[in-house]
Amino acid sequence: MTSPHDLVTRGLRLIDPETAHHAALWGLRARLGPRARADRWPRLRTTLAGLDLPNPVGMAAGFDKNCEAPDALLRSGFGFAECGTVTPLPQDGNPKPRIFRLSEDRAVINRLGFNNKGLDAFADRLAARERKPG
Repeated sequence: MTSPHDLVTRGLRLIDPETAHHAALWGLRARLGPRARADRWPRLRTTLAGLDLPNPVGMAAGFDKNCEAPDALLRSGFGFAECGTVTPLPQDGNPKPRIFRLSEDRAVINRLGFNNKGLDAFADRLAARERKPG
C-alpha cells in the first residue's frame, strides 16, 4: 500500500525542483507537514553554545532562506532550525534553472546563488514568529 508521504514525494518529483521546494515550504506553513515531538527522546537533549536543545538534529540554512517556516520545522521534530542565508539587500540569485536532480545518485546540485528577500524582510518574519526563542 502506498502511504500519503510516498504519494506527495512522487508528486513533488514530477515538477521542477525549485517549485517543489516552494511547495514544501507552503505545505509546512499550512501545517500539512509531519508533526513530531522534538523532545520525544530525553537522552538526546543537548546543550550547544549555551543553547538548550531538545535534540541535536537540526535543519541547516538554505532550506528556509526567508525565515518563512522555522516554527513548522520545529513542529516537525527538529531540535533547531537555522534560517537563511540572508543578504543585506534582496537579490534574485542565479538564473533558472539552478537546482538539478541527480536521481540515480539520490542527490541535488544547488546553484541558487543566495536568492532571498533581504535582511529587512527576514527580520520582520523573525520578529513575527509564533514561538519565542528559548
